[in-house]
Amino acid sequence: MIVYEASKQEFLHHVDQDVLVAHILEQFKLKLGRTSESEIRSWDNSMLHMYRVLNDQSIPDDAGIAIEYRIPYTSKRVDFLLSGHDGDQDTVVIVELKQWSEVEKVAGKEAIVKTALNRGLHEVAHPSYQAWSYAALIEDYNENVQQQNIQLKPCAYLHNYRKRENDPLTDKMYNYYTNLAPVYAKGDVERLRNFIKTHIKYGDKKEILYQIDQGRIRPSKSLQDSLADMLKGNQEFVMIDEQKVMYETSLQLAKTAIKTDAKQVMIIEGGPGTGKSVLAVNLLVALTNENMTCQYVTKNSAPRNVYAAKLKGDFKKGRIDNLFKGSGSYTETSLNELDVLIVDEAHRLNEKSGMFQNLGENQIKEIIHSANLSIFFIDENQRVTLKDIGSVELIKKYAEEYGAKVTSGFLASQFRCDGSDGYIAWLDDVLQIRETANANDMGLDYDFRVFSDPHELRKEIESLNKLNNKSRMVAGYCWEWPKEGRAKSNYHDIVIKEHKYGMSWNLNNSETWAIDQNSVGEAGCIHTCQGLEFDYVGVIIGDDMRFENGQVITDYTKRAKTDQSLKGIKKMLKEEPEEAKALADKIIRNTYRTLMTRGQKGCFVFCTDKEMEKYLLERLKREVIYGSHSRDEIKAAEDRGDYLL
Repeated sequence: MIVYEASKQEFLHHVDQDVLVAHILEQFKLKLGRTSESEIRSWDNSMLHMYRVLNDQSIPDDAGIAIEYRIPYTSKRVDFLLSGHDGDQDTVVIVELKQWSEVEKVAGKEAIVKTALNRGLHEVAHPSYQAWSYAALIEDYNENVQQQNIQLKPCAYLHNYRKRENDPLTDKMYNYYTNLAPVYAKGDVERLRNFIKTHIKYGDKKEILYQIDQGRIRPSKSLQDSLADMLKGNQEFVMIDEQKVMYETSLQLAKTAIKTDAKQVMIIEGGPGTGKSVLAVNLLVALTNENMTCQYVTKNSAPRNVYAAKLKGDFKKGRIDNLFKGSGSYTETSLNELDVLIVDEAHRLNEKSGMFQNLGENQIKEIIHSANLSIFFIDENQRVTLKDIGSVELIKKYAEEYGAKVTSGFLASQFRCDGSDGYIAWLDDVLQIRETANANDMGLDYDFRVFSDPHELRKEIESLNKLNNKSRMVAGYCWEWPKEGRAKSNYHDIVIKEHKYGMSWNLNNSETWAIDQNSVGEAGCIHTCQGLEFDYVGVIIGDDMRFENGQVITDYTKRAKTDQSLKGIKKMLKEEPEEAKALADKIIRNTYRTLMTRGQKGCFVFCTDKEMEKYLLERLKREVIYGSHSRDEIKAAEDRGDYLL
């Protein structure tokens, strides 16, 4: 998606008339929603510098200009693109614009620098790496770029940055990426012009930008499908921005921990779809290739079962079993027995281990005990059972007990839900988990629908699943999971009488429901889909979440008796009733948040509570009508009885 599109001549005219930012802002609101004052100021500043660069008769007037192109399947946007022809080939020049005025090099980490951001110095990807990685992602996902052999030429322009002798920005340690994507600074207008003129000799009347913007997007990669190639050493996912920073930091910590024999703990927070699992597997591959003893750990067996099935035939079972471990595997290991433990879904860790929860002391403590470096990937809003104890606070507590140095990081980029940060924030607001600025703006590309008939919902999911076996039905745990009929999909566990609807839970003879060819006819639950992703997910919201008296309410009494998520809640209610109710409420909301963020392209919902259905439909209506307005504007309009269009 391109926010602003013009010819070079039109762009220069818009800047000259001081209307460019108004044009960008208008289109941004229509296509992506609201933005920040700081981003508006950056457009004002950077576009004047690009005006100076492009104000050259040798750059064709009919070359295409695009501002703020959103890369498919991500929340990332490319600042500036120019399209044309170099005499032999269609070409797009990608310019990553930076407001930076200072840079420090970071030794021991590939393509990482320090710069002043948000009132402090922070490690970030080198601008050349960033520009190159964005180009690589566009080439990865856009079929027209590949099939029409459109060449992408990335560069970075730090128009406020004054280079000095032996400048850190162009230090030789960054040569690999500065050769792939040259970096320009203040005073480099002519050099940047020459770079553009080398690749854009003839204009294209915006045709190439149209081909990129309207071109068919290749299917997104899923971790489970790419795992085997990753373990063979192939780069399947280009790490961008904070992913790259966390990756390099983790590698450095692993080497430091082994070299100094000083225990290290890394905590990486990130919401659904921020690339936690992809980063975890990339680290598993890299650290194993460094001859370190390294294991990938999850409490939930569903992803491990899927990974094992995907790797079968390419790797020996012994190697698979040694790489992927359950979180209860470390009750008897010795101190620093392993070099690195990578814990995915760390929020799902338990206190005790074993089938009867009678082994060990605490899984977090045992993991830290067992490895020189423990890396915890965590999202506390995905704790979905009473037994889930994983928290940042508890990890830090046990790290302190072992004298371990704690390093923290945060993943913000969105790679699921069509790359829409807005959808996650909108969903949190809708489920009343937290109030967000996205009360009425989910991101226009994500396919969210509310169905009044569960038959129609299932029909749509089954139809989409025929494309690539990547759509599934899931449900809240409001229906019993009896032993009877557990191997038959025609035995209906989930029954909605008023719609004469029946469906089986996923069968007990399959540990790989998420990828089985015929499992679209069975519903998964939180335990069989957490940590995995699909293209489309259909969610049945049961009576444990309803809408009453203007509020989304939860009701733990509507959970099935076979549900282990709230086992122990009755005892807790007697001892600490208020705390128990609050915890049960949080678990139910987190469960539906997790279920409703499994789909990369869309989420379809059916509610057993008709008031909840009406509420979701009303929120969708507000999203369409009010998407480009602030919460205060909406409130003022509603007080007046007006509609905002």
